[in-house]
Amino acid sequence: MKILFMGTPEIAAACLQAILDEGRHTVCGVYTRADKPVGRKQVLTAPPVKQLAARCGIPVFQPKTLRDGEAARQIRALAPDIIVVVAYGRILPKEVLEIPPHGAVNLHVSLLPKYRGAAPVQWSVINGDAETGVTIMQMDEGLDTGDILLVTPVAIGENVTSGELFAQVTEVGAETLCRALASIENGQIAAIPQDGSRATWAPPLDKAMAAFDFDRPARQLHNLIRGCNPWPMAYFTCQGKKIKVRRSLCRPELHGKPGSVLSIKPLVVACRDGALELEEVVPEGSRPMEGSAWASGRRLKPGGQLEA
Repeated sequence: MKILFMGTPEIAAACLQAILDEGRHTVCGVYTRADKPVGRKQVLTAPPVKQLAARCGIPVFQPKTLRDGEAARQIRALAPDIIVVVAYGRILPKEVLEIPPHGAVNLHVSLLPKYRGAAPVQWSVINGDAETGVTIMQMDEGLDTGDILLVTPVAIGENVTSGELFAQVTEVGAETLCRALASIENGQIAAIPQDGSRATWAPPLDKAMAAFDFDRPARQLHNLIRGCNPWPMAYFTCQGKKIKVRRSLCRPELHGKPGSVLSIKPLVVACRDGALELEEVVPEGSRPMEGSAWASGRRLKPGGQLEA
């Protein structure tokens, strides 16, 4: 098939690369978001999808909108058989969706209709789910509301972070997308409507939700820490300083007054239900370190209290 690919970040680039490596289809063009300043020096940088397309000699389009009629004109001229969308960052208008004979398909990293929205992987970890997955859906005018074409489940490890899980679903997603495209081309795929009554929402994370204290269940805090890694990174406050927690372990067999230090090596802090082992922390203004090293530097002792 003749594919028009729309996507922006690394997961989209991985999917585009998988399509190109398979060699089954022709990519006639790529739509992606605008170049953005990156890093401390704010160097203007092309999105990963644009960088890949440029290396492969694929035409790149970076329109500010798809609703002014110009994008639709360009797409008609490209005459794709199908539009493939992976984390593009824009909702496609009906005028665009109706151009290709096979419409547009989207890769979404959740088991739809659960976790529609911007941060499905993070919320699956924060909520302590045992499973997530990848859904290929036929796009309509709604947000993640289209019919389901193909689903691949992915197990969530007890201690996996959202960043690690995202790497897993990226690999699975690229393979699932290629299988779906082959089935669409062969006319061997059936669309299943979503049950909207089972839909849940996965809004973007924000820094405010990353703050915590130890007067919460240990399992809940452990999931928050995993879900907020790599961003915005969950943290507690000690003597006016933010202490980010990159990695933790849940210790349900240990108990004490919330916030009390149960041991230093490893650093274990009691919560409202169980305790939390702080494996790796990032003190404000400092580098990442083992929780026990931070505790030693603060001269914490078993039986002491972490004061906010």
